Amino acid sequence: MEFRLLGSVAVVTEGGDVAPGPAKRTSLLAALLLRPNTAVNVTGLMDALWEDEPPTHAKTVLQGHVSRLRALLAAHGAEAYGVELTTQGSAYLLRMPESLVDAHRFEELVGLAGIQRNAADTVRMLREALSYWQGPALTGTVPSGPLEAAATALEELRLSSVEALAEAYGKLGEHARAAAVLRTEAVAHPLRESLAAALMTALARAGRRSDALDWYHRTRRLLAEELGVDPGAALADTYAELLRDAGAVLVPAPAPVPGPPPADPPVPEPVLVPELLPRAPRGFTGREAEAALLDRAAGGGDGPVCLVTGPAGVGKTAFAVDWAHRRRAAFPDGRLFADLRGFSDTPAPETGVVLREFLLALGVPQQRVPETAVGRGALFRSLTAGRRMLVVLDNARSSEQVRPLLPGGDGCVTVVTSRDRLGGLIASDAARPVPIRQLPPAAATALLATVLGEDRVAAEPDAAERLAGLCDGLPLALRVTAARLAERPGRLLGEMVGELACEQGRLALLDVEDVGVSAALRLTVQQLPESAARAFRALGLHTGSDLDHFAAAALTGTTPARAAADLERLAAAHLLTEAVPGRWTPHDLVRLYARGLAPQADPEGLRRLLDHYLYAGLAADAAAEPGSQPCYALPADARRPAAIPEFEGRTAALDWYVAERPALEGAVAASAALGLHDRAWRLALVAWPLMLMRLQDGWTPLLEAGLASAEAAGDPDAQSRTRALLGWILHEEGRDEEALVHLERAPGLAALAGDPISEAIAVVNHAAVLDATGECGRARELMARAVALADRTGHPSTQVLALQHLAGHCLRAGEYEEALAHVLRAGELVAPDAVVVQAELRIVRGEALAGIGRVEEAAHQLERAAADAEAAGFTAGSARAAERLARLAAGR
Repeated sequence: MEFRLLGSVAVVTEGGDVAPGPAKRTSLLAALLLRPNTAVNVTGLMDALWEDEPPTHAKTVLQGHVSRLRALLAAHGAEAYGVELTTQGSAYLLRMPESLVDAHRFEELVGLAGIQRNAADTVRMLREALSYWQGPALTGTVPSGPLEAAATALEELRLSSVEALAEAYGKLGEHARAAAVLRTEAVAHPLRESLAAALMTALARAGRRSDALDWYHRTRRLLAEELGVDPGAALADTYAELLRDAGAVLVPAPAPVPGPPPADPPVPEPVLVPELLPRAPRGFTGREAEAALLDRAAGGGDGPVCLVTGPAGVGKTAFAVDWAHRRRAAFPDGRLFADLRGFSDTPAPETGVVLREFLLALGVPQQRVPETAVGRGALFRSLTAGRRMLVVLDNARSSEQVRPLLPGGDGCVTVVTSRDRLGGLIASDAARPVPIRQLPPAAATALLATVLGEDRVAAEPDAAERLAGLCDGLPLALRVTAARLAERPGRLLGEMVGELACEQGRLALLDVEDVGVSAALRLTVQQLPESAARAFRALGLHTGSDLDHFAAAALTGTTPARAAADLERLAAAHLLTEAVPGRWTPHDLVRLYARGLAPQADPEGLRRLLDHYLYAGLAADAAAEPGSQPCYALPADARRPAAIPEFEGRTAALDWYVAERPALEGAVAASAALGLHDRAWRLALVAWPLMLMRLQDGWTPLLEAGLASAEAAGDPDAQSRTRALLGWILHEEGRDEEALVHLERAPGLAALAGDPISEAIAVVNHAAVLDATGECGRARELMARAVALADRTGHPSTQVLALQHLAGHCLRAGEYEEALAHVLRAGELVAPDAVVVQAELRIVRGEALAGIGRVEEAAHQLERAAADAEAAGFTAGSARAAERLARLAAGR
C-alpha cells in the first residue's frame, strides 16, 4: 500500500489505484497525508474541506468521512503496512511510515540531489524524483485555502527541481536535454522568468542561439501584455549575454559534417540528442556471454549491423534494450528505437512512418520532413553520417523491412532483433549474428531468484531447476511462473512443478513452438481474480497492439477505473507491460493466447469497443478542430460507453490519434468483417485531423476500406464524406487523376443525401485540387459556389473554410483587395478557440495586405500568426508565417 498526492489523490494497492471517494473525503485524506504522524485538529481539517465558511453541521460531515476513510483503509489491509487513522481528543492522526507517501519520497530525493557532488548522480535522483508526478498535485480535492497553498508549494518545488535537473544536464554537457526538459515547463509557465532564462541559456549552449533569442522576445511580449512589466534582471542579463555571445553563456556549435549539400529545401543541422529507448527491463539477469558477443559485433567499426535472433519468448527485446542502456556512454549522439511488429498480428509500421519519427527525434522540424519514404531515408542517412549513435530495430520480419532504416555513419551501430535469421541482411549488409537461446539452468534459476528471493529458491534447489526446465529456459515463461509464486509466498516450488508437469501434457496449447509459455499462461489466467481474468479474455477481441483503460472498459463492459485496476493486475502478473504511461501492451505470445480465449469473452465486447472509438473519435475531433462539422453522426443503435476520454486541447487529441491509429485501422477491418459497415466507414474517418497534418503517412488503404463499407451500406452521405477526404489525400500523394474521380462524385452524393455542409466541403476540396492542377477558371466558379452553399447552411466553420480557399485563390491570381475582403469576412466567423484556423487566416490576411502595399499591417498579422501557431503547436503554420515575414523583410 502506498499513497499518492502528486496527481489524483489515491490509495495505491496491489490491485490498482483506489479513489478515496467524494472530494471532501479525498481532501480529508490529503490533509492528513500532508502532515503524517501529526495530530491535525478538527478546525484545521474543516478549513481544508470547505472553500468558504464551514456549515453548522460540518463536524458531523467530517466525522462521517473519517469513518468511511477508516473502513477504506481497513478493507485494503492498511494495518499490515503500519497505517492507522486514530482520534486524539479533538484531532485526528494518521500514523504511518512517511515513505508510503509519494510527496515525501519526492521531497527526500530532491533534498539528496541537492547535496550530490557528481552531476550524473544529481540527474539520476532528480529524474527519479520527478517520475513520481502523475499530474497536478492534490487533484480531486476541494479548492480550499490550505490545500491550494500546499499544492502550490509542491508545484513550486517541482519546477525548481526541473530547473535543477536542467542545470545538472548542463554540467554534463547535455545541453540539448536541458533545453528539452525546460521547454515543456516554459510553455506551461510562460511568465516564469527563471525558466525562460534557463531555457535561453540551454538553447544557446546547444548551438540554437537564434531560438534562444526568439524565446526572449516571446517572453518579453507576454510579460508586457499580461503583466505590463519589463523583463527582470536575470532574464535581461541573459539576453544581454546572448547578444554579446559571451563565453559564459555560449559554447561553440559542433562543426558541420563534410558531405553532399542538403536537399532542397535545406534542412538545418539538428542538435538534439535523441533518446527513444524504452525503459531498461527490471530484474534482467544472465546473458553475459551474449552481451560479450554483441560487444564484439558492435565494436568492429564501419557502421556494424548486429542481428539478435532467437525463438519467441526468449527475451531478445529485453536483452537488446538492457545492453543498450548499459552501453549508453558509447553512443553520445543518441539512441533510436522502433518496434517493427514483424511477428505481431497488428500491421507493421510503414517505413516512411518510422523514418519520420526518427527525423523528428533528430530535431528536423515537422514541416521540413520530406514527403516520400525515399527522401526521408536519404535525409536520415545524411544526418547520421559522422555521428556515434545506436539504432535498435526490434521485432523485424524481413531484411527488406530493415534496410531502409539503417543509419549512414560508420560510427553508428544498428541492433536488429528478429525471430528469423534474416540471411539476406547478412549477405547484403554483413550483419553480424548474435543468437539468443534459452537460458541455461543456472541462469534460469537465477532469474527465478530475482523475483522470489535467493532464500526461497535455495530452499528447494531441485524444484527450482525443474521449474526452469518445464519453462524451457524462456524468460517470459519463467517470469510469469515466478510472479504466480511470488503472490503466494507460502506455496512450495515443488507444488508448482507438479501442476506445470500435469498441465503440460493435457493442455490444448497455442499453435506456437513453445510449450512452457502456454502452460504458464494458462495457469496464470486460472489464478487471476475473475475481473482481471475477464479483462484478459477480452484482450483477445482488441483490434490494436496496445490499449488504454477506456478501451479496456469498453471491451469488458466496466468503468475505466475498474479496467485500469484490472490492467494493473495483469501487468503485475507479467501478462502486460506499461511501455508508455497509460497504455498497456501484451507480449506477442500473450496476445495470441488471449486471442485463443476470445470465444470465452463477452460477445458484445467488440461491438462496445467499436462504439467506444466512435464516441471518443467525436470528442477528439471536437478538441482538435473546434467548431468543425463532426465527421459523422452516430449510428442510431450506438451504445454510449461508461466514460469518454476528455481532451484538453488539440495536442492531446492528436496524441490520441497517433496512439490509437493501429487499433482504429483494425477496428475498420473488424467492423467490415462483421458486416457492420455503418461502423466501418465512420471509424475510417475518425483521425481526419491527423491525416491533414500527416498527409504522406499512407492513409489511402484505410480510406479505401472505409469507402468500400460506405458503398456496401448504400449511404450517399458516407460515400461523399469518404470520397472528399480520400480525394484530398490522393491529391497530396501526387495522384491527381485518381483524386479527381472521387472529388467530382463527392458533391453530388452529398446533395443526394441532403447534407449541404458536406456538399460545401466536397465542392471546396474539388475546387482546390482543380486550382492546383491548373484549371483555375473552373476552380474559381466552384469556390464561389462553395461559399454560397456554406452561407445557406449558416455553419460558421464551413463558411470559413470556403472563404479561406477562395481568398487563397485570389492571392495566387494577384487579386489582393478581393482576397482581403474574403479573409476579413472569414475572420468575423471563425470560432474563438479555433486557434489553428485563426493563424491560417492571419497568414492569408498578411499576404493580402502586403500585396496592396500595407506592409506594416502585413508584418503585424504575420507576427501574430507565427506566435499563435507556435502556442498551439501548429509548427507548419508558424514556419509558414516566419517564411512570409522573411520575404516581406527582404522586400519580396
